[in-house]
Amino acid sequence: MEKYFQAYGSEGFVLFSLTHLLTIIFLLLLVVIMFLSRKFLRETKANTIFRIGLASILILSEIALHIWWWGYDFWDIRHSLPLHLSSISLLLSAGLLITKDFRIFEFTYFAGLGSAIQAMITPDISAYSFPHFRYVHFFISHGGIVLANLFFVLVEQYRPRFKSLLKAFLYLNLYAFIVFLVNLILSGNYMYISKKPVNPSIMDYLGPWPFYIIPLEIIAFITFMILYLPFGLKKFFNKRIRTRG
Repeated sequence: MEKYFQAYGSEGFVLFSLTHLLTIIFLLLLVVIMFLSRKFLRETKANTIFRIGLASILILSEIALHIWWWGYDFWDIRHSLPLHLSSISLLLSAGLLITKDFRIFEFTYFAGLGSAIQAMITPDISAYSFPHFRYVHFFISHGGIVLANLFFVLVEQYRPRFKSLLKAFLYLNLYAFIVFLVNLILSGNYMYISKKPVNPSIMDYLGPWPFYIIPLEIIAFITFMILYLPFGLKKFFNKRIRTRG
C-alpha cells in the first residue's frame, strides 16, 4: 500500500500513454452515462445524492492532497495554497454543486471546464503514473470539475450566455492579476504566471516569459468561444426559425 503513496512514483507519467488515454476514455464514458441518466438524475433524491456526493469527493480530494503534502514535508506556501486555477475551480465547482448558483456556473463552465480539459490532456504530474495517489487524485479532481459543470448543462439544463463568457474572461483576468501579486510576494508560480510548468505543455510553443502570457490570453478566449459555440449556434438557428415562422 505504501508504494501507492510514496513521495516519488516508481514510474513517471508518459504523455498519451495507454494509461493516460484509458483514463480520458473512462471519463468520457462517465459523461455519456450521466447524459443517458439525465432524467433519473433530475429526480429530487437522485439529484441531491449526486450533487452532494460529487461535491464531497471534490472537497475530500483537495484535503487528501494537502495531507499527502504535509506527510512528506512537501507543503510550501509558495506552491501549495489553493490558488492555481484548477484548485479554485474545484472549490467553486463544489460550491456550485451545493448551491446550484448560476453565477458560479458562469465562471466555472468556461474557466473551470476549459482549464480542466487542458490539464488532463497535458497533466503536470511528471513523477507519477497510475495507480499512484497523485495520478488518481489529479484525474479525480480535474475529472470531477468536468463532471460537475457538464451535470449542470446536461441534467440541470443551465445554458451559458455570451455575457457569461465575457464575465468569465474578465473575472479570470482579475483573478490572474491578484495571483500575480501573490506570486511576487511569495516568490511563487501559481497559475504558471511567473514561469512555465516542468511538464510539456502548450506554453512550450508560446515563447519565453512573459511573452507566452499574451498567447495564453488568446487561447483562453478561443477556448471560451468553443465552449459557448454549441449554445450560440442553437440560439442563432432558433432565432432564424422563429423569424421564418
